[in-house]
Amino acid sequence: MAEITTNTTTKQIGVKRLNKKSTKVDLTPMVDLGFLLITFFVFTTTMAKPTVMNVVVPNDKDSTIHDDVCSSCALTVMLDKDNSIKYFEGSAENAIVKETNFSAEGIRKILVDKKQAVKQARGNANEMVLIIKPMLQSNFQNFVDITDEVAINGIKKYYIDDAEL
Repeated sequence: MAEITTNTTTKQIGVKRLNKKSTKVDLTPMVDLGFLLITFFVFTTTMAKPTVMNVVVPNDKDSTIHDDVCSSCALTVMLDKDNSIKYFEGSAENAIVKETNFSAEGIRKILVDKKQAVKQARGNANEMVLIIKPMLQSNFQNFVDITDEVAINGIKKYYIDDAEL
């Protein structure tokens, strides 16, 4: 790693000379360590980038466009307090409201079952529409969790409804 070399000089009569020592340091291990650190930090910064889900919000001025949704294709979820979800199928009139949670046997099973029911009834699972209504008592983490479920289950059409019930 480090090497010390001495210069040998020929003996001269009457003159005493000091031997000069030269040092040579091999920095190859330090360069390797530097590249490892740079590689580690580049890797960790690329892995730490947050992923963002795009949400398209309609223009308030153009409220004349309405997307017709069949009542058998619609599922409305209302995010409530204490991480609970109230949901109903079809239109809001005469709807039977049920309650679930964010577990795998909760909202995920309901979304999968509804998607399969729409596929059997309409022939295309992409016609399913999810309407998300965050209540005032819900928190932002509940909204993030439901949008994650939308992405996991591959639901193509979903609406965020912030109107009062």
